[in-house]
Amino acid sequence: MISIVLSARDNNTNGRERAKIANSGTNILAKFSDESSYTDAMAKKIYVGNLSFQTTETDLSNMFGEFGQVESVQIITDRDTGRSKGFGFVQMADDAAEKAIAQLNGKEIGGRNLTVNEARPMQKRDFGGRGGGGGGGGRRRY
Repeated sequence: MISIVLSARDNNTNGRERAKIANSGTNILAKFSDESSYTDAMAKKIYVGNLSFQTTETDLSNMFGEFGQVESVQIITDRDTGRSKGFGFVQMADDAAEKAIAQLNGKEIGGRNLTVNEARPMQKRDFGGRGGGGGGGGRRRY
């Protein structure tokens, strides 16, 4: 007999839900993140840069679909204008991703040479402190 018990969120779960699965006396504890959906551990995230601003997620999906099954596509847009920033991400199986990177990197699409490589984790930028320009001060006399 298999029974599944979901516990409510509390301060000890660090914003995550926990599922306890009991199977013939064996307990397995699994964590699921609220923020992201489950993705296959064998999937690879690919960065696609220098995209034409007219390129759509469907266009990217079709382009990468020639090399294997595409799990997700996301074109990054400006939050104020909604316009494409000219880059995006495609997630697909490991072996298909390697083929797509090899075939599409540097290829001309929409009059632009694509930059295609394995995505790297986003680096946290530090905006602290008072940097930049100095401000003149005072009145100028000629």
